[in-house]
Amino acid sequence: MGKFLARQEPAPDLVLVSTAQRTQETWALVPDAARHGSGRRDEPRLYEASLEGLVELIRETPPAVDTLLLVGHNPGFEQLTQSLARTGRPAALSRLQRGYPTAGLAIIDFPMDDWAAAKAGSGYLERFESLATISQ
Repeated sequence: MGKFLARQEPAPDLVLVSTAQRTQETWALVPDAARHGSGRRDEPRLYEASLEGLVELIRETPPAVDTLLLVGHNPGFEQLTQSLARTGRPAALSRLQRGYPTAGLAIIDFPMDDWAAAKAGSGYLERFESLATISQ
């Protein structure tokens, strides 16, 4: 998944990484993670965050950030994706319905200019990837 992330464009303007040791180790394995260094922030609130806590982190994102990446944990990320992206590409929605596996990646598009407007149903699930889908 790290190699897949490194190939994605645009690169995130801001990466929020949980302070949990496993998450920190996982992010360190992403090739070219250093290119995100200036836009990386270790975020202790991601660990065991509730759905409401995750949405609040998103809403706090400065408007100048076009692409945000959260690196964290389940069950919060699955709940967040299901809440924010009630619509999306059929294949992505179908994969999400099967569960949010370890190293899952949801790419959600928000048709807004300010992250503060993020709320349930405001996103569109562009892609949902897992190790199984990227290795095919």
